Amino acid sequence: RLGLVAEAFDGTSEDVDAVLDRLAPDLVVLDIRLGEGASGLDLLQRIRTRHPHLPVVLCTAYDCFRHDLKSIAADAYVVKSSDVDELVRTVQSLLDRPPSR
Repeated sequence: RLGLVAEAFDGTSEDVDAVLDRLAPDLVVLDIRLGEGASGLDLLQRIRTRHPHLPVVLCTAYDCFRHDLKSIAADAYVVKSSDVDELVRTVQSLLDRPPSR
């Protein structure tokens, strides 16, 4: 519908650098809760270290990050209870903005 391609990543936080280098994505959608003690916020910091200009959308069950996006270094967030159209609008908005360098 939008001409977007999604790739799922199910690896360790140590694998993320190699995966991002291989896939060279235009944007990352990242869940805050990754299971088994893994943290999406930790992974976000790892992404920011090597890919500071890569847009990242956080998905969360909690509507508590609205005013804290700068401190957690996310470009946007979507509450999981939202409809898929909100995620699509958020992704499209980030992809449409000029790249930051």
